[in-house]
Amino acid sequence: MLEQGNFLFNSPFLPCVFFWFFLFPVVASQIPLGSKLSVEENNLWVSPRGDFAIGFVNRSDQPYQYSVGIRFNSKSIPVPEQTVVWVAGADVTVGNKSFFQLSQNGELVLVDSLKGVTVWTSNTSELAVVSALLRDDGNLFLLNRKQEVVWQSFDNPSDTLLPGQNLPVHKTLRAASRNSVSSYYSLYMNASGQLQLKWESDVIYWSSYWSRGNPSSSNLGAVLTSGGVLQLVDHNQEPVWSVFGEDHNDSVNFRLLKLDIDGNLRMYSWVEATASWRSVWQAVENQCNVFATCGEHGICVFNASGSPECQCPFKTTSSPSSKCFALNCESNYSMDTYEHTFLYGIYPPNESITITSLQQCKELCIQDPACTAATFTNDGTAQCRMKTSPYFSGHQNPSLSSISFVKKCSDPIAVNPHAFRSSPAQSPVKRSHGLCISCLIGAASGTFVLFAIVQMGIGYFIYRRRYQILRKAALANPGWNSKGLMMLPFTEIKDITGNFKHQIGPGMYRGELPNHQPVAVKDLENAIEERKFRAVVSKIGSIHHKNLVRLDGYCFELGHRYLVYEYVKNGSVDKYIEDDELSQRLTWKRRVDICITVARAICYLHTGCREFISHGNLKCSNVVLDKNYEPKVSEFGLGTAHLEASYGGEKDVEDFGKMVLILITGRPEVQDAWEWIYEEWIQRRLEGVVDKRLDDGVDLKELERLLRIAFWCLQTNEHMRPSMGEVVKVLEGTLTVDPPPPPFSHRLSEEDSLESGSKPPSPVEP
Repeated sequence: MLEQGNFLFNSPFLPCVFFWFFLFPVVASQIPLGSKLSVEENNLWVSPRGDFAIGFVNRSDQPYQYSVGIRFNSKSIPVPEQTVVWVAGADVTVGNKSFFQLSQNGELVLVDSLKGVTVWTSNTSELAVVSALLRDDGNLFLLNRKQEVVWQSFDNPSDTLLPGQNLPVHKTLRAASRNSVSSYYSLYMNASGQLQLKWESDVIYWSSYWSRGNPSSSNLGAVLTSGGVLQLVDHNQEPVWSVFGEDHNDSVNFRLLKLDIDGNLRMYSWVEATASWRSVWQAVENQCNVFATCGEHGICVFNASGSPECQCPFKTTSSPSSKCFALNCESNYSMDTYEHTFLYGIYPPNESITITSLQQCKELCIQDPACTAATFTNDGTAQCRMKTSPYFSGHQNPSLSSISFVKKCSDPIAVNPHAFRSSPAQSPVKRSHGLCISCLIGAASGTFVLFAIVQMGIGYFIYRRRYQILRKAALANPGWNSKGLMMLPFTEIKDITGNFKHQIGPGMYRGELPNHQPVAVKDLENAIEERKFRAVVSKIGSIHHKNLVRLDGYCFELGHRYLVYEYVKNGSVDKYIEDDELSQRLTWKRRVDICITVARAICYLHTGCREFISHGNLKCSNVVLDKNYEPKVSEFGLGTAHLEASYGGEKDVEDFGKMVLILITGRPEVQDAWEWIYEEWIQRRLEGVVDKRLDDGVDLKELERLLRIAFWCLQTNEHMRPSMGEVVKVLEGTLTVDPPPPPFSHRLSEEDSLESGSKPPSPVEP
């Protein structure tokens, strides 16, 4: 990601430079069971020639937050340039009393001793591991008694590929999480066998193109050669697509391919003469064309020296750390015009497109209260691209023909320009010139008392005013943790919720920040342990997806546990199901869209994050609708805060099946009706199970697809349930689904399957 006024950093690896501490590196061919690395001992496991080492790293921007990683260790590379190429658990961090061990049962485990938890493991306890080996190519092996490789770090990449490392179709490179945007960037291979850079899950901003035949993507892999060539190779290791570094085939000791935090994919070579890493190829030549490269802090422009940087031509606040655009008007709107500027929405990354004229494009945005900015392409297509979110970015270049309009507040008149006129003077009254001593004493005493009362009143007013200002300042500038979340004391939670005046759900209250931004405050059980609460906040606070409710902050004090979420206007789905009048707004199309969108969100939690996350309590009350009735999933990941909740994906799949049947039937509780719904489906009486409050418009093909996948999700035998990835493909129509057996059937128990050696039937087929 670019910084304002500066393109990234002077060194391409500075964001990933860590402080390495070591005393006695252990150089050995193999690492025996029981071997341990600890933060306190600062020891390393080193490859035979010493080219690579694995140990704890301390991120310079997060003191006392450690990770375990593999880095370059060659004596020819200075310590500041010994970049990390692999991290255990990616974003996982631990405290300063932690250790990393090859346990006696053959697992690599990362243990946070302060919290008393294992935060990452290689899951190899059943593979008869007897030793580990860090090779001189940077690959960490786990070996069995036959010296066969049963696990390797090359199969679990972070953000880097080393020469000889294969990135197959089911693996992903994900940029390091140094801020809220970079963790969205990933490199993956699509179904057509193309390498693609994408932001979040649906914005693709670079693809590899090749036309030599059409081999199956499952047989392809991306490989960086030692000669400086990035290739897509087939199962015969024949290249079908290649790009070359500027120094390919030169004699270079060390190379790597890295997805940098600014979202660009680069190939680097180590240059001995300058003792530095040199970028010899990058996927996106113009950094400004990387989606959201400036995040929420401006648009990408080229400075006088020709380097890209982030600027904010429409900044509405002087704080350098604030968002570039913020709109909270109490008066009318006006539009600022920016020529040669193209803007696009980030959250969500979509916009409405209308074919119209330049002036009409501007007027459409002014007249639409939800519109924040608009871009007119001005290239002959006459497209007006309107944005309804304050989260947008873009780029500016004299070669661009597009013209953008950004909404701003019109300044109201501050004072009445007309001066007040005094009333005509009254005729003086004739008074006696004699002195009245008692009158003077009384007047003086009264004046003194009145003065004292006025002073006390002014003092109290100043005190109250200052107190209110300080409280507002505290709320407007709360503390922030390393994930960018507000840390609020309980007194401020009471303030923003009006002492919990507006309850909008079980344990959920509506609140408002001083900047008038609405929030939803969730009251958690105060019995949750501190380490579990902080683990939950750390995990869900780093997750950003357009269909997941964003966590903005939290409160942790003795006896108080609160989470502060973004406020979603139209509330939860369950109130629409239960209310006859509101249910009319949930048309058939909206219900189908809710099913598909929720499935995508849960699939993202299961497979799109750096580690598996279970929702643990998916139901209609935890699915909320925004102002456009787009669904968002809330309260995800909270199951890990409870001792009894160690959910896997099967629980989420079952809960999703229940939710689908509720949306179809309009019945809040359907568990007792499963058999009846299934019988109606078997007898082909599909209309009989549909919510009677729905008007015409039910698509029978969609209904058939939804019922089938719901019954598969509700199978008693968990091994028969599909993954959420398969559910998404079925709902999108890219995967067919077989007729399911009764969901309440026990005819194929897990024990029967094991005894017979048979496998449960698969719900889907390609």
